[in-house]
Amino acid sequence: MAEILENYRLIVGLGNPGAEYRNTRHNAGFMVIEKLLEGPFKGFEESHTADSRVFSGRFRGRSLMLQMPLTYMNDSGRAVGALSRRLAIAPSEILVISDDLDLALGQLRIRKNGSDGGHNGLKSIIAELQSSEFRRLRIGIGRDGRVVDHVLSAFTAEEQPLWDEAVNNGAAAVTVILKAGLARAMNQYNTRPRAEKGKAETTVSENPAPADN
Repeated sequence: MAEILENYRLIVGLGNPGAEYRNTRHNAGFMVIEKLLEGPFKGFEESHTADSRVFSGRFRGRSLMLQMPLTYMNDSGRAVGALSRRLAIAPSEILVISDDLDLALGQLRIRKNGSDGGHNGLKSIIAELQSSEFRRLRIGIGRDGRVVDHVLSAFTAEEQPLWDEAVNNGAAAVTVILKAGLARAMNQYNTRPRAEKGKAETTVSENPAPADN
């Protein structure tokens, strides 16, 4: 029996605004949104509302918005909450894209709901929506050294090819979610990334300390 597709109305990519943060690990959500705007959502109309860059258009006959909060990571919920309340968007109609320290570099993990997992952006959204029932796409950034320094660092030349592939896969996963449903996307993308030849997999911790940004 075919899955009954959910009506996603808002895709949120998390990150920090400003040139100094543009290519850092914490901006994984922003990078996937930018990749989507180069492809299936090219031509979406941009506006600035709810302390965010918002891109609006239609996809497969439905209205859809992409949001990049400009409130900085720890206060992401303020922007998401303001936009969702203004347009009466339910948590279950929201998909949030974020980085994740507890996943190996480039690994994708799609979930229907859950806790914040130590991620301050997700924590802020849960608090503002008073719900954890929004969908999530998390992209692994690995773990190395102090949390704050790591999430705000750029990718090394060795890591960049794997990261570019992860961003492409993240954008593709979003389109699969919209076209074929969450279950199909989970089956397709909830796997470990291909390890680069001669490179050991990233070791991650079970209980990360929350990032400051």
